[in-house]
Amino acid sequence: MKVLLISTFEAKSGAAVAAKRLMHALNANGVDAKMLVRDKITSDPLVSSTANSSYKKVFSKFAFLAERLQIFIANKFSRNNLFSVSTASTGFSILNNPLVKEANIIHLHWINQGFLSITEIDKLTKLGKPVIWTMHDMWPITGICHYSRGCNKYLQNCGFCPYLQKPANKDLSYQILQKKKKFIVDAGIHFVACSQWLRKQAEISSLTTGNFITNIPNPIDTLRFTPGDKRAARVALNLPQDKKLLLFGALIASDQRKGLEYLIQATNLLADLSDEVEVVFCGEVKENITLSFGLKAHALGYISDPDLMVKMYQAADCFIIPSLEENLPNMIMEAMACGIPCVGFEIGGIPEMIIHKQTGYISVNKSAEELAIGIRYVLNRSEDTDFRQTNRDFVLGNYSEFAVADRYLQLYSEAINK
Repeated sequence: MKVLLISTFEAKSGAAVAAKRLMHALNANGVDAKMLVRDKITSDPLVSSTANSSYKKVFSKFAFLAERLQIFIANKFSRNNLFSVSTASTGFSILNNPLVKEANIIHLHWINQGFLSITEIDKLTKLGKPVIWTMHDMWPITGICHYSRGCNKYLQNCGFCPYLQKPANKDLSYQILQKKKKFIVDAGIHFVACSQWLRKQAEISSLTTGNFITNIPNPIDTLRFTPGDKRAARVALNLPQDKKLLLFGALIASDQRKGLEYLIQATNLLADLSDEVEVVFCGEVKENITLSFGLKAHALGYISDPDLMVKMYQAADCFIIPSLEENLPNMIMEAMACGIPCVGFEIGGIPEMIIHKQTGYISVNKSAEELAIGIRYVLNRSEDTDFRQTNRDFVLGNYSEFAVADRYLQLYSEAINK
């Protein structure tokens, strides 16, 4: 069996990391799995790039900018929400790519930002090969948004999009949803939701109602992400030895969706713990925010080295994820695999991972006050070895590469038989 996983990025986003982990897990299970991306950043021989020449690299930038320009114009020349939506109106043609031709299974992942157009996805579904589409956010089931922010217009026709400056009945969200409907409804795509929450959304979307939809989580390398020597990890990252450390991270830490402001407010409510608790955060930020926290904060910047990433978790006592919209975050999975309990809000797939007071703390209400209560609870149990082991055991039982790859193998076989 030859499986081709298709993703815009190789490793820069959570979705790309999950796709690449799956590729290696499939190969470990005897599958000939390869990955086709636009942005390749490593020398991995199993990963190929569509932008493999100067001309194609220029075209890649053009396709990306053309889509953003379309959104910019539709948004009345406002940059607000410019990267919260996608149209897939431009992109590469990959039908003649040798990897596409030889594959038995086409497995789509996150393909936005000028990589694959809606037209190209339509053509892929007509090759006579099973198409699997793992949904890493809501975009495959909505008009243009990656997360609907509570809007349910995608259940019918979209329009009056809250992401646009001047929404209208037949605005850009309506137009793109109708374009998707022309092929997705009857394309026979096998949709995979990483979380049970997203599966439920897909089952009622006007795009995917009646399609095959299942739930398979992202995999994680539990041999790499494992508990380790906290003291040595802190030495490697130049972090204090005599403090309890709260960890927060995101690719773009200042992204409003990641809820950083809630964490900042929560740390101010925890100021009485300033002699014993400090904050560590990683990710890109637009300005220096270390002084905004109510506790002393350490900025690690963007971490791409996998070994340093593991040390980051091993150095922590608690991982905080105050996100307002999420699917099935890799960082929770990574922290738990390292035996680190987590605190987050009851949104998206987070409650499927953080089991309240068993593997961490779930704050039902999205408030800094509830987040602070959760942090206090976890810190009080952070030295409980059983509590930490429960986190790792949960990941081993649900998200190990072997377990996830096995479920995909079953899906691939079913898709081929059908």
